[in-house]
Amino acid sequence: MQPSSVTTQEPGNVFGFVSKLSHFAFDSTFNNNLNSDGHSSILSNYLYFDGIGSWVGGKKSTVVGSLSLSSRNASRIRKLFNEFNKIVKFHCEKTPIGFASVLSSSGDDSGLRDDGCSVLEDERVHLNGAESGSPKKVLILMSDTGGGHRASAEAIKAAFNEEFGDEYQVFVTDLWTDHTPWPFNQLPRSYSFLVKHGPLWKMTYYASVPRVVHQSNFALQSTFIAREVAKGLMKYQPDIIISVHPLMQHVPLRILRAKDLLKKIVFTTVITDLSTCHPTWFHKLVTRCYCPTEEVAKRAVKAGLQPSQIKVFGLPVRPSFVKHVRPKDVLRRELGMDEDLPAVLLMGGGEGMGPIEATARVLGKTLYDENVGEPIGQVLVICGRNKKLANRLLSIDWKIPVQVKGFVTKMEECMGACDCIITKAGPGTIAEAMIRGLPIILNDYIAGQEAGNVPFVVENGFGKFSKSPKEIANIVAQWFGPKADELKVMSQNALRLARPDAVFKIVHDLHELVRQKSFVPQFCST
Repeated sequence: MQPSSVTTQEPGNVFGFVSKLSHFAFDSTFNNNLNSDGHSSILSNYLYFDGIGSWVGGKKSTVVGSLSLSSRNASRIRKLFNEFNKIVKFHCEKTPIGFASVLSSSGDDSGLRDDGCSVLEDERVHLNGAESGSPKKVLILMSDTGGGHRASAEAIKAAFNEEFGDEYQVFVTDLWTDHTPWPFNQLPRSYSFLVKHGPLWKMTYYASVPRVVHQSNFALQSTFIAREVAKGLMKYQPDIIISVHPLMQHVPLRILRAKDLLKKIVFTTVITDLSTCHPTWFHKLVTRCYCPTEEVAKRAVKAGLQPSQIKVFGLPVRPSFVKHVRPKDVLRRELGMDEDLPAVLLMGGGEGMGPIEATARVLGKTLYDENVGEPIGQVLVICGRNKKLANRLLSIDWKIPVQVKGFVTKMEECMGACDCIITKAGPGTIAEAMIRGLPIILNDYIAGQEAGNVPFVVENGFGKFSKSPKEIANIVAQWFGPKADELKVMSQNALRLARPDAVFKIVHDLHELVRQKSFVPQFCST
């Protein structure tokens, strides 16, 4: 059993240290050293605001601003980072953390002794009873900043249950909300506010791209939240930690590294962005980084990850999407739809956001043939938790068949009943639509992480992009009429690119990784 380390020197004042960061200077001039993908490189000190404007309009992107450092300032920043690391190391070494080495306990016992230290049963024990027959424990770290992260977490949990049953216990936790103090636990609310005010979110996203910004930010946060995060992680005593959020790697990995637990716990990242990825998704200390596309894998390599750490399996979606779908006419009958008319699915996420009502009204007019007095298509609208929107749509006297639903749990059946989909550029919805072979019309995207999803859909030939409800309705009318062949080709392209078994490949790879770490020396934290 290793003796605990003792630190005798207090770190310097962190606030005085942070004040030194005021040496940054902003420069509005163009930087010719930008990467070809429009982002500053991992080690770059330049800030580049990109978007899809250059792709949609055919115009060259412009630099909104750049963050530049002189060589002298860059040297100073490196020294400041070293000071930050000393501070974080000091704080983490005081953190009582034992994870799998802590004895299992009942009730609300955290596994700590009265003095706050972990308790060991033996110097060499099996992770969570690998030999005793007790289930291995999987901890999935997510945050409710948008619905996609929780959806991926629940998909992984469901796949573990289907494939391995009681062999694994899977826990999903919002690390920031549940295990950090105020104001850090307000992250989901802050995200919702920023996204509703697009320019603020765009500035926040791109301003944090340079490594000099987000690394210093994580280091500073660690000094305030490492102890609480460590307690939160230790409560679950995990064999596997899975991050499905870009802000769930850095602080936990700092803690694991400080306590020499990286060789004992499998830490992996499951990236839930299809194309445009924030650099915080990537960390060199992860055991595995699961990428949804080759484009994301290339970004991982540029961030410094080794090929052995990277697997390209696809984006994890609910296992129910892998199962055989029932015939379209059967699904339409159950949903109250017309069994014969082609159908478009209109949705705006779990909260029913976006121009759903305006688009539905224009579709109601465009999909009605005035010459023959009959509809040429129908609409299935998913309003999510937006009850006011659902009530407004239900009160309309439609000329075509329109079904309005609230929050649905069987999205695979709704998609299976339709021929195309109108939605914002959320990666989860795109991945699910591809599995069902639905051509996609994207009507919006969140700046930053969703910007790259638009060219991903359009350039791969299984969808189109427009923010105009009238233009969207005309595209659907063409697909249901003279351009039916185009709709069929796009459906085939979507099916060709789909990865329905991604979540199962991920959990089986994780199972193999934890088997390789079944017997390891334990670490005593005192």
